[in-house]
Amino acid sequence: MPEMPEPDRRFHEFVILQAQNAGLFLGQIPNPQTGQKSINLRAAESVLDSLEMLVDKTHGNLSANEEKLLHTALNHLRKLYTEAAES
Repeated sequence: MPEMPEPDRRFHEFVILQAQNAGLFLGQIPNPQTGQKSINLRAAESVLDSLEMLVDKTHGNLSANEEKLLHTALNHLRKLYTEAAES
């Protein structure tokens, strides 16, 4: 049975940072400079594309918790993206 990779806190922080960026671009988080919420679908799509690429490139190299975090973030952000695109 293959060894499970050790979790890396940097990975967790990176995914959370990207999710926060997407949340900002999807109008879920106010812009820290203006205090206003705005939607930038192109920027949000870029973050989603990057996270999806990360799924492909890290396949088989993540701990169970890292994989769960990445997939949970992506699923949540995809839902928010769809809602923002439809409004």
